[in-house]
Amino acid sequence: MSTPQLVVHRDKELMAQAAAARLITKIVDAQAARGSASIVLTGGRNGNGLLAALAAAPARDAIDWGRLDLWWGDERFLPEGDPERNVTQARAALLDSVPLDPKRVHAMPASDGPYGGDGDGTDGADTAAAAYAAELAAAAGPEDHGPVPSFDVLMLGVGPDTHVASLFPELPAVREKDRTVVGVHGAPKPPPTRISLTLPAIRAAREVWLLAAGEDKAGAAAMALSGAGEIQAPAAGARGRARTLWLLDAAAASQLPRALYPPASP
Repeated sequence: MSTPQLVVHRDKELMAQAAAARLITKIVDAQAARGSASIVLTGGRNGNGLLAALAAAPARDAIDWGRLDLWWGDERFLPEGDPERNVTQARAALLDSVPLDPKRVHAMPASDGPYGGDGDGTDGADTAAAAYAAELAAAAGPEDHGPVPSFDVLMLGVGPDTHVASLFPELPAVREKDRTVVGVHGAPKPPPTRISLTLPAIRAAREVWLLAAGEDKAGAAAMALSGAGEIQAPAAGARGRARTLWLLDAAAASQLPRALYPPASP
């Protein structure tokens, strides 16, 4: 796995704009090299802020939106269209305003869909997770590293408790070694039932970008980048095969040793 690299921006607005510009370049380069690109989106304020910045960027038109595959790192297991679902928020921030191919937008299943209940009293999240894992496996090619595509960029927001996707400290999902997608039950952050990629799936990405902005993320960034184990600090286990990039604002970087990162970008 790659060694984390850090980029620290003055504030969250500049971080979002710079990350959006970086993502546009990465998508265009991947499409030029291989004909298409594959990106994993994240929710939360930083993930949605990046998408909103991308929507406002004139350079967004350099992307061939019809040759872009979009996946999600996790999802709240709620009804379709629920405002708390990551895909609902992503559509409002960006997706509904660009000419994507609907067949290449791979939203995680909703709780009122075919996996809403397993018929045995459970909520269906585990079955929904298995279905998403099968969709990922079907999209993976012989050149990929295991049963998921080699995503060009997989983005993750970092929670104040160091969680990424819906992998929370000490919970079973962060310990998963074999499955690529799991149902998450009893999450400490509402809603309690979710679907999430696992660390093995995350580590299949060419590049993993971790987004953190705000003083409430400072402790999490410091812990994850200071040698903590992935069970206690899931963000510490999120690495890309070619690159692991932490994109922070000055507030989120405020507890890091200065030696870990260069001066804030202009």
